[in-house]
Amino acid sequence: MTIVIAGGLVLANGEATAMPADIVLNGDTIAAIVPPGTAEAGETVDASGRLIIPGLINAHTHGHGGLSKGIGDLWSLELLLNAGPWIGGQRTNEDRYLSTLLAAVEMLRKGCTSCYDLALMLPVPTPEGLHETARAYNDLGMRAVISPMVADRTFYQAIPGLLDAFPPELRDVANSMRMAAPEAILAPMYEAARHWPYPRDRIRIGIAPTIPLHCSDEFMIGCRDLASEFGMPVQSHLAESPVQRTAALQRYGMTMTALLDKLGLLGSGFSGAHAIWIDDAEMALIARRGGTLAHNPGSNLRLGNGIADMRRAISAGITVGVGTDGSASADNQNMFEAMRLAAYVSRVFDRPPQDWISAAEALRLATEGSAAVLGMAELIGKIAPGYKADMAFLDLDHVNLVPLNNAVNQLVNTEDGAAVRDVMIGGRFVLRDGAIPGLDWPGVVARARASAARLAEANSPGRLAAERLAPVINHFCVGLGRCAHDLPRKLRAEAVGA
Repeated sequence: MTIVIAGGLVLANGEATAMPADIVLNGDTIAAIVPPGTAEAGETVDASGRLIIPGLINAHTHGHGGLSKGIGDLWSLELLLNAGPWIGGQRTNEDRYLSTLLAAVEMLRKGCTSCYDLALMLPVPTPEGLHETARAYNDLGMRAVISPMVADRTFYQAIPGLLDAFPPELRDVANSMRMAAPEAILAPMYEAARHWPYPRDRIRIGIAPTIPLHCSDEFMIGCRDLASEFGMPVQSHLAESPVQRTAALQRYGMTMTALLDKLGLLGSGFSGAHAIWIDDAEMALIARRGGTLAHNPGSNLRLGNGIADMRRAISAGITVGVGTDGSASADNQNMFEAMRLAAYVSRVFDRPPQDWISAAEALRLATEGSAAVLGMAELIGKIAPGYKADMAFLDLDHVNLVPLNNAVNQLVNTEDGAAVRDVMIGGRFVLRDGAIPGLDWPGVVARARASAARLAEANSPGRLAAERLAPVINHFCVGLGRCAHDLPRKLRAEAVGA
């Protein structure tokens, strides 16, 4: 049946100006965008009083963070990684489903229709756990790339010199933690990939060698070969902190990006999350290989990692998307906030205003750019003929949009998700008047609270162990990170000397 969405103000075809228009749908796809009142249809959806925008797309998140929001405060990335085993440990598949569902509900209610989820499954990913994560998105109708984070080294093994920095009694605690063997991690991934039941335009399976430092070269090659065999996308946390940059140079004698290229992972199916501490040569290499980047300004600030210079990356020819990161490291799944921060942090560099990321560009990064990171650039990210009917409907009477002086500027600089009333994915409303049809929200709340309480108790020994290790980690990593903070100055001096 042809459906016409009539009477709305539409941001169509990637334009920066919203115009009155009707949207003609044929099944799950946009067939045409026509002047108001000119289309005939079997069914009409009244969108008067609504601003219709492309569904926002989250280029990097962690669905397992849904149960962990607000769990820490004054944490660097390294302190968060130290806490990771107790934050994400002892989970059942039901916990994985609930946590992902919470994250997905928040995204939907704030206008996000698709995401790239790096899911944590300890001690190893399983087909059953992956299917429970997928079920959460499928139940809500969202699109997702689900890439389990995998590694064969612990955080303590990954950072050169860290284990030796602990006094003997704490070194024993850190040494007692071990990751599973590579074959034990990759075997269930092969099984899941062979029998993945979801259409590739809905829910794709990928793989995420979480941080190159946390993976042996042999393990990274195993991830590469798995991805190649099944056409899976690959995402990794790339030079997220100054500690990682320094540690990579110490361990490999080269940057993380150069290592990924050497091992054959850097290609069109690869995306790097964060990429704060990469240089011009790395950007040129990523662009040459056809990789993409997921910009997460909120968590970059939250964890004190620095500000990624995405204008440089874009100028180098890299496609950039925008993400929120997970709720344990950024505390919300609000893509409106992520867009705004992506625009604002571009303005701290020594550049004239015309070189900042504008509101219109930030919106493109959070739609078209993120769609490319998900490997779905031809399907989603625009309200345009041939694209899937993934759209968010905002209330034009909401205070955020009154008066409507400039729709795009207000979406990025004013909107916080509160004006979102309806969300459509694939031509079907998955949020209607602020509610998710068919979702027993009170039941989800009760189950999530029970899970959080049980997990807090089950993980209390791990939390105590991590808290004992934290002071040494903090002292050691602050010193290590300062080496990278000095690096731009040293590189400039070398260039002048040359």
